Amino acid sequence: MRVHVVSDVHGRADALAGAGRGADALICLGDLLLFLDYADYGQGIFADLFGPDATRVYVELRTAGRFDEARALSARLLAEQGQSPARLFEMAMARQYAELFGALQEPAYLTYGNVDVPRMWQIYAKPGHHVLDGGTVDLDGWRFGFVGGGLKSAYRTPNEMTEEEFRAKLEAVGEVDVLCTHIPPAVPELLYDTVARRLEKGSVALLETIKATRPRYSVFGHVHQPLARRTRIGMTECLNVGHFRATGAPFVLQW
Repeated sequence: MRVHVVSDVHGRADALAGAGRGADALICLGDLLLFLDYADYGQGIFADLFGPDATRVYVELRTAGRFDEARALSARLLAEQGQSPARLFEMAMARQYAELFGALQEPAYLTYGNVDVPRMWQIYAKPGHHVLDGGTVDLDGWRFGFVGGGLKSAYRTPNEMTEEEFRAKLEAVGEVDVLCTHIPPAVPELLYDTVARRLEKGSVALLETIKATRPRYSVFGHVHQPLARRTRIGMTECLNVGHFRATGAPFVLQW
């Protein structure tokens, strides 16, 4: 059995179209949308709406941790558009989701990232796209469990939750061979982004679940340039499957 795993697609419909080539199944761990590209101010929903110059200022404010100022800038820019902010973002997200789900092969098994909007997935998912969040699927004798979303943060991304809510979904999954999440367990070397130079949010509940249930693998994304892409927690190999927007290459899991 050969499974390809991707995470943090962030708008790369071109690469997503070939991500499952040669695989029996494709797994996607979320963050399909691209709101901001911190390296290219002309890319993403924010840039499409407000242009690269405004995007550069917005990124600089967020990078400096000046989130209130960044939100004020966004609100002012939206007010200048003369349309409903919700409608503007909805149309921009719809364009990206239509292209991304159109490129995604079948069968594919997906869970949400922290920048995804779950209510929109059912509009664009094909019959062979199996969306799981707190659920499992068996693939050739191995059980895969899926928990999507991220934890509450200063960034206020669309799909965040409390640690208690995340833990409840992990408990619903139970014991599995491969535990698939968008965010990593709370292990510093898996959370530190060497380019952004900050610790991202990881889950204590996920770390405790790995120690208690001992899956063969814990696979995740979320941290784009981690200090460590893999480590072991007891019997479990923990793997950051990569920033797919940057690499365009899936991680291969074979047994």
